[in-house]
Amino acid sequence: MGDLNDWQPGVHTLKARKDGKRAVTIALPMESVHSFRYLAAGDYWFNDETAGDQDGPNSRLHT
Repeated sequence: MGDLNDWQPGVHTLKARKDGKRAVTIALPMESVHSFRYLAAGDYWFNDETAGDQDGPNSRLHT
């Protein structure tokens, strides 16, 4: 969830992949910046450890 979907749960649900990981593909405008976090069951929030930038408690994605 993030500013890319107005922080609304369930808008972009992660889907299981063949390798056991979960993913979603979202088209974002070029040359933009988006803050996001993951929301797991039990209202557990966590960041993307591979994100190169942070915005306070959020991960930040540059396109």
